[in-house]
Amino acid sequence: MLGRNLYGVAPFRPEALTLDPHEVGNMILPNPIPITGREGPADSTVPEGALSDFYRAFNSRDLDLMSRIWLTTDEASMDNPLGGIKRGWEEVKGVYERIFSSPATVKVEFFEYRIHADESSFLAVGRERGTLTSDGVRIDLRIRTSRWFRRVDGRWRQLHHHGSIDEPELLAHYQAAVA
Repeated sequence: MLGRNLYGVAPFRPEALTLDPHEVGNMILPNPIPITGREGPADSTVPEGALSDFYRAFNSRDLDLMSRIWLTTDEASMDNPLGGIKRGWEEVKGVYERIFSSPATVKVEFFEYRIHADESSFLAVGRERGTLTSDGVRIDLRIRTSRWFRRVDGRWRQLHHHGSIDEPELLAHYQAAVA
């Protein structure tokens, strides 16, 4: 087990990551171009294409496309403001079914993000901004977000999502609107 930690995982090696091309000196800047899902045909073999597919599925309430993006096994997991902690695709899918069937309309885009990747997985860390519209009321959303994808059969499949809303009042409005 030499070279591995208590959990049998090899130590972090920054040189093994492919980072955004926005490097300035020793600082890596967030990507300035948001991912909306409206980028046109996406190349799902690259991280940005996989993310674009996710936001296209989410913003168009397309559960079929969402199921092609996620890893549809018991390995899938989610921790977000609406569903809490969910384990396995069936539980994760239930959160999307609730959002997509709600009378509220939610639209978001991913911005100020960085992508950390190697050959088999990538982690996208950034922010989502968007709107929730319900009964003529509009709420501006601000969510911290990370998404972890794994390469399966040459395509990126989402394995995990974590989202957080820092503002208690905004969180309460969001949860109530899609309950």
